Amino acid sequence: MRLSSFALTLAFAAAPIAAIAQTPEEFWRGKSIDYIVPTSPGGDYDLRSRLMSRHFPKHIPGNPAIVVRNMPGGLGIAAANYLAKAAPRDGTVMHTIFQNMPTLQAIGTKEVQFDVRELGWIGNTTSTPNVINSWHTTGITRIEDVYTKELVVGAPGAASTSTIYPAAMNAILGTKFKIVTGYPGGNDVNLAMEKGEVGGRGSNSWQSWKSGHPQWIAEKKIHILVQVALERAKDLPDVPLMHELAKNDEDRAVLRFISSDMGIARAIVTTPGVPADRLNALRRAFDAMMNDADFRAEADKVKMDFGPSTGEEAQAVAEAMLKAPPIVIERARALILGPVK
Repeated sequence: MRLSSFALTLAFAAAPIAAIAQTPEEFWRGKSIDYIVPTSPGGDYDLRSRLMSRHFPKHIPGNPAIVVRNMPGGLGIAAANYLAKAAPRDGTVMHTIFQNMPTLQAIGTKEVQFDVRELGWIGNTTSTPNVINSWHTTGITRIEDVYTKELVVGAPGAASTSTIYPAAMNAILGTKFKIVTGYPGGNDVNLAMEKGEVGGRGSNSWQSWKSGHPQWIAEKKIHILVQVALERAKDLPDVPLMHELAKNDEDRAVLRFISSDMGIARAIVTTPGVPADRLNALRRAFDAMMNDADFRAEADKVKMDFGPSTGEEAQAVAEAMLKAPPIVIERARALILGPVK
């Protein structure tokens, strides 16, 4: 009896060691991965994530199933907080993170409970710029028009890029954007444009316009006024970058800081604490998927752009944003959150 009890004790003690000793293939075999999307169904974040969920499994050791779960709320903060605080830290949860999460952490947004330096960055799918647009009925066709004529733009919320970008341009450049917030999502802003409730959208991915509403571009129903990125898109050579409009170096540095998260425009992360071999396996699986002929063919069919960078490169972008000069971060904080009271 004593021997049996002793053997049982040894078995329980060895169990955690055996789990740790599992190879990534052994760990994922027969399991599923929850893929958290921070938006409601529809739109670029959701459609992009669902496309990847169909091709990712065959490249991950053990070929786990991937289940997409939408978790809208808090303009992306709710999903990122869940990943950092509540999700299993074993490689069974992934998340397409909003690109402005490093910005919101850097400026000290009170709702933020995550640290982007602790997340496992798997890869970034595109660095397509965000853009601000006008609707054709406004008569506004270029950014210079907004210095003298008010343009009403729609936005999901005060912390969304659809608010941040035009508000920053108003404060630093003197544009005349009027921002209407409170729309449930980007698709709702699009409907508001069609109905004449607003004259434009404060921010949207250029790729999202190309894949979701190519006819609006072809028919010139939308006019792209400004790009938000560090480099101009090749197919928007004559549309200025937001930071290029600045009149001095300090203003330019602030607008570049706000723009720099476009280097992780559609990045995939996993939870903190995932064992290094599993994180590396996810990173290499992502790289393989990006070069998969079947994946590329489906992406081309739905006109979805993929210009990937590795998990290591995406992590470097996120961490660099937290190292921006204090004066730049403070000015960005005042623009986004308001002055300290």
